[in-house]
Amino acid sequence: MPFVSHAQTTAPSAARTAPSRQLRPVPQEYVHKLDAAEVLLTGWAPAGEDRVTVTARWPRGHAFYAPVTGRHDPMLLAETLRQSIPLISHALYDVPLGHHLIWQHFTFEVAPGAMFLDVGPMDVELRVTCGDIARRGGRLAALTMDIEILRDGRHLGTAHTRFSSHAPAIYRRLRGDRCTPSGDTTPAGPPAPPALVARAHAKDVVLSPVPEPLAVPLSLPLALPHQWQLRVDQTHPILFDHPVDHAPGMLLLEAARQAAHAVQDPLGGAVFPIRFESAFFRYVEFDAPCVITAHVEPSAYPEGHLGVSITALQDDNEAFSCRVTLARATR
Repeated sequence: MPFVSHAQTTAPSAARTAPSRQLRPVPQEYVHKLDAAEVLLTGWAPAGEDRVTVTARWPRGHAFYAPVTGRHDPMLLAETLRQSIPLISHALYDVPLGHHLIWQHFTFEVAPGAMFLDVGPMDVELRVTCGDIARRGGRLAALTMDIEILRDGRHLGTAHTRFSSHAPAIYRRLRGDRCTPSGDTTPAGPPAPPALVARAHAKDVVLSPVPEPLAVPLSLPLALPHQWQLRVDQTHPILFDHPVDHAPGMLLLEAARQAAHAVQDPLGGAVFPIRFESAFFRYVEFDAPCVITAHVEPSAYPEGHLGVSITALQDDNEAFSCRVTLARATR
């Protein structure tokens, strides 16, 4: 159950898709990202009871979320949605700073035709409806968000997510002696070949070959063709923007994306991820191997599409699952 970290903000800009109502700035402390250059959100405005509009700007190029087949990386949308969770929690529901926001499940889908690169940055609008709201002691305890994503008024995608909110004292009880970031910068394991996982640089690969022998329970099959160990590099400037006490959700989503690319042979050629359906069951800790397993699902998808199921197991327990839908890239 990864911690949804907060981010700093840049000065708000008026997105082309922004509504006519006055957008409010995004306070630095409401998004919890230490590197201001990595903040994607630009403004927000209430849009009715338990509804809010959030605007964001995507760079044309990004050091980690680089363009994919001439389109913006769909993980930019995932990061935009992740940043909107603390923003809405603090701005709309008065969640105090220092509370821990924990993903439960997260699904998003993009329309590939709306993700094309333009000559400059791309402005997007999130229309968020909040529901299934739970409170504890008058404070927000859990929340579901349904999101419509637009680009210049054009449908770009949809998302659905639920997260919980925990006061520091409750989080300490949940995590015990693991609630403090270890500060461990032990070198990560060897990366899988970057080309296999659709990455240009080895430093951005989050999968390692399964070592021999691997210190995992005997019930886990070893050396499967589609099995890797999660590669945790706590010095990575994007995935580990600040110290955390367990593997971040965005690291697990990136692992799912890379694993899906690694097994997409049935489609052949370049592919574009269009849908992620993920669930977070347990924290992924830093002090034990986490095994990522991927398999291609039966072909119950339209022609040119492929589903890949990914699981993350640690200490013989399923910590995370994700179904990634890939589409054959077209120009």
